[in-house]
Amino acid sequence: MGGIRRRHSPSFKGKVALEALKQVKTTAQLTGEYGVHPNQITQWKKKLKEGIPGIFSITKTRKQKETEEIQSELYQKIGRLQVELDWLKKKSEQL
Repeated sequence: MGGIRRRHSPSFKGKVALEALKQVKTTAQLTGEYGVHPNQITQWKKKLKEGIPGIFSITKTRKQKETEEIQSELYQKIGRLQVELDWLKKKSEQL
């Protein structure tokens, strides 16, 4: 396993991490099977465990996106209204 760093695809990392979470095989067995350092397997397993709740909160993410879109539209409308107000103030001063 020397000093050569290999890049692994997200699907490979997920597969190895899921195997580690299942605990059917030991980390040493997974290391031999996949050729990945045990510390790396432990890191991927931890990252997978931390990310699991986010998988089930898609609706929250969708709602956040919708809220941001609505806010953006409102800010644009406020900007247009401010420009109109400034224009009307200038016109009323001219009268």
